[in-house]
Amino acid sequence: MKRYRRYIKPYWKSFVFGPILMVTEVVGEVLLPAFMANIINIGAVRHDVPYIIGMGMVMLLTALVMMAGGIGGAYFSARAAISFAADLRRDVFRKVQDFSFRNIDAFSTGSLITRLTNDITQVQNVIMMGLRLLLRAPGMLIGAVIMAFVMNPELALILLVVIPLLAAAIGCVIRIAFPRFEQMQKKIDALNSRIQEAMVGVRIIKSFVRGSFEEEKFARSNGELKEAGLAAFKVVILNMPIMMLAMNVTTLAVVWFGGRQVLAGTMPVGDLTAFTTYIVQVLMSLMMLAMVLLQSSRAVAGLKRITEVLDTEIDLSDENAARKDAVVTQGRIEFQNVSFSYYNDSRKTETGTETEAETKKEVSARKVLSDITFTIEAGETVGIIGATGCGKTSLVQLIPRLYDVDEGSVCVDGVDVRDYSLRHLRDGVGMVLQKNVLFSGTIAENLRWGDENADMDTIRAAAASAQAANFVSSFPEGYETNLSQGGVNVSGGQKQRLCIARALIKKPKILILDDSTSAVDTATEANIRKCFSQELKDTTKIIIAQRISSVMDADQIIVMEDGRIADMGNHAELLERCSAYREIHESQTNREVSA
Repeated sequence: MKRYRRYIKPYWKSFVFGPILMVTEVVGEVLLPAFMANIINIGAVRHDVPYIIGMGMVMLLTALVMMAGGIGGAYFSARAAISFAADLRRDVFRKVQDFSFRNIDAFSTGSLITRLTNDITQVQNVIMMGLRLLLRAPGMLIGAVIMAFVMNPELALILLVVIPLLAAAIGCVIRIAFPRFEQMQKKIDALNSRIQEAMVGVRIIKSFVRGSFEEEKFARSNGELKEAGLAAFKVVILNMPIMMLAMNVTTLAVVWFGGRQVLAGTMPVGDLTAFTTYIVQVLMSLMMLAMVLLQSSRAVAGLKRITEVLDTEIDLSDENAARKDAVVTQGRIEFQNVSFSYYNDSRKTETGTETEAETKKEVSARKVLSDITFTIEAGETVGIIGATGCGKTSLVQLIPRLYDVDEGSVCVDGVDVRDYSLRHLRDGVGMVLQKNVLFSGTIAENLRWGDENADMDTIRAAAASAQAANFVSSFPEGYETNLSQGGVNVSGGQKQRLCIARALIKKPKILILDDSTSAVDTATEANIRKCFSQELKDTTKIIIAQRISSVMDADQIIVMEDGRIADMGNHAELLERCSAYREIHESQTNREVSA
């Protein structure tokens, strides 16, 4: 819990004042029955109206003070809990932003959303409830028990029987409910993932008329959550009947034995009324404590999941970087005997160790890239081509260090990428990924992701180079046109060109285009390449493509097969000596002729 103290420190006054102000309610709760007993025992018996009015005014004043304390306590408790949750949510979100791609792969998107919303909200609610009841429930319990024993020690012995039995019953309920709450949170994860997938792919679902299929999948996830929720809450709902049974049985016992004392003349009627109230207060305070504990069991399950995110070790950082001040100035790239796999843990033997043969076999079977060696000089244009799944994207993701190599090294300007600070390295690399993502906001705001200080002249120039200026100008609001989430109100080709413009505004020394012109026509693509050759002469350009026409003018073309470099050279050289390249060229040429 030391981790979470820093979320309390900035708001310590609210964490202190909230419970303290709630004490006023406790004092009032304990005093009011005694005042009422005096009205009955003294005022009513003696027919002393002034005494009754005076004591009534004291009770009214006490109630007003209780109300002020309750409102103040509720305000400070809410302020403390909401502030705690906001700061915790900020840090969890910041932690997720620091995740490497490998870290992100370990959590589903739905799970991270649940942890940032539902789990933290559960913690917030428990803190709010806890601060309001932290002193009130125990204070009421202790105060009511003391007053009960002071008023009638013999009758108060009933509490010594009821309280332990009630505490044991509540403990059993909580023990059974806790693991069920953990399971319920996992089902919420699954449902959130299902919803997100359906919402993102809603256009695909409609185009393939798969609405009923997705509804069935959603119904399964929703049904599993319902069952998990019912399994948890059918235990929780036992809490209230147990409490009410204990309250009614105890009240009945007090009235029975206390009534006999009243008839015997050993206990005033007013004391019996007050004693009954104190018994109810004792049981109500136990009920409030049970509610806090039950909610806490759910919050603890959520807090455990939040801690998993905060405790995740970032496997890719610049903490040990030897040259944090270095920046990319030229864009020369060198791969030296690089091998890479997405899952690089090895299979263990029964003794917990691994044999060399097993390790080699396991790693070899999982390698995405194997023994990659090549050099790209600054300012060169390099094409990468190969069959789907041959490792093209994995290769370029190692340059801005989205993943780390397993073996060998990747150097930029003669410096190992692991020795740069991540910020300086990625500032020098512009990347247009296979999946083009735009964010809600205007076109200009999206393009300023490349440079938040870019003026409109820079934005227009980048859009022109990416062949996006014409279609942007055709919109009534131009660069102030609002894009929907994900940029769904522009076509695939338009989205690609906007993403290219966004990368150009960054003015990187290395520009990576990962199949980023697949949705544009060949004429537009040719114009984009022409602008690159004229305006980005000093920028190293890496173009991943499926079409040979996209890379045939490159200084070098890397042909990849099964995670290895099959050959490397210019278009003419590869046509002459590389059968794989020649096969791709002939298949595409034949298709064009047939078309």
